[in-house]
Amino acid sequence: MTEFISAVDTFDVRFPTSRHRDGSDAMNPFPDYSAAYLVLRTTAGAAGHGLVFTVGRGTEVQVAAVRALAALVVGEPVEELVADPGALARRLVGDSQIRWLGPEKGVVHMAAGGIVNAVWDLAARRAGKPLWKLLADLTPEQLVAQVDFRYLRDALTEDEALTLLNAGVPGRAERERLLRAEGYPAYTTTPGWLGYDDEKLVRLCREAVDDGYDLIKLKVGGNLTDDVRRLELARQAVGPRVRLAVDANQIWGVPEAIGWMEQLRGFDPYWIEEPTSPDDVLGHAVVRRALAPIRVATGEHVHNAVMFKQLLQAGAVDVVQIDACRVGGVNENLAILLLAAKYGVPVCPHAGGVGLCELVQHLAMFDFVAVSGTLDDRAIEYVDHLHEHFVDPVRIQRGRYLAPTAPGMSGELIAESLAAYRFPDGPQWSAAAGGAVAAATAVG
Repeated sequence: MTEFISAVDTFDVRFPTSRHRDGSDAMNPFPDYSAAYLVLRTTAGAAGHGLVFTVGRGTEVQVAAVRALAALVVGEPVEELVADPGALARRLVGDSQIRWLGPEKGVVHMAAGGIVNAVWDLAARRAGKPLWKLLADLTPEQLVAQVDFRYLRDALTEDEALTLLNAGVPGRAERERLLRAEGYPAYTTTPGWLGYDDEKLVRLCREAVDDGYDLIKLKVGGNLTDDVRRLELARQAVGPRVRLAVDANQIWGVPEAIGWMEQLRGFDPYWIEEPTSPDDVLGHAVVRRALAPIRVATGEHVHNAVMFKQLLQAGAVDVVQIDACRVGGVNENLAILLLAAKYGVPVCPHAGGVGLCELVQHLAMFDFVAVSGTLDDRAIEYVDHLHEHFVDPVRIQRGRYLAPTAPGMSGELIAESLAAYRFPDGPQWSAAAGGAVAAATAVG
């Protein structure tokens, strides 16, 4: 009997991280890490899980966008979807009426990515493999077929991608063995939130070094005097050999980014992340030239593969930061990984929010095994928040992500957490438990 998608269940899930300023940065001083969470249901009782990360207010808009696209997947044969998720991705992104609201950017594009990721989760579960392994087991031809090259061929053609992937086939098995044995490097942002006081910053920096991290990221851009003091304290805490990256979260214009970072140069920042608007490709290039050898990193708010293409073509970035929930899902991230490999730029995924560590680890590990073939200058972001709410949470050991072994993309929320943090009627958001936080968020 043919199995079909029977429903797309959607949930507005919010975690009150603003209570302790977890996740705070120059642009988001009081974030409540949240998600538009979705579950694809099938007529045979199977499920695929996806989410779109948000930071509080507006999650209801993201949920509405997922619901608007649900009709394009409900009723579809499961076997066809999991055999070719790329076809669904192109259909969701190319829908003539929904596309008008993007195109290929913003809320509707992220909603398409959430559904595409859920299909890949379903496919991996059916195959009995974690997603990274499912992807790594595909042939170069199968991988190339999953990428939409329409706007990319001036930078990367199908033949070039196929050549790149074929070159890595002989070493796949050994790289998979190394991944399973040693894990994938991580860097941590846990100590660096802008709302933390100096004592907490120093304590968490020291703990991070003790836990095996050799790259720590601090948020900057709120106040220059504070940034100088915080970086001085962090550098004293970790010593000269541990790398310190900084992240401005788009707070500056181009001249301000250059001037501000010149004041921080003496602390040897490894990279400056999102120094200006994520849309400003040429601005990133100017900042990069002015601040070298400080690296420029960006990507968590870059809308689509076309913008990544332009950043690479313009020589505007030293570090590509993919995000599992910003672009159109796994398929578009495959395109971005291939572009980065073509231009020889390392990928260090963004993974700060709820579920992002769980999801993006699969893409980075696949990249190592089947695309870039290297761990040089690469690490996945890690923050020590909210993993306990997932059925298959990330596992970190001595500053490295351990490879997931459970089938799927690791994005399934525990049922009790889903019920407790559902907004606005979950008990964590009731007047007794969370009303004060909700009120603070409403004006923050």
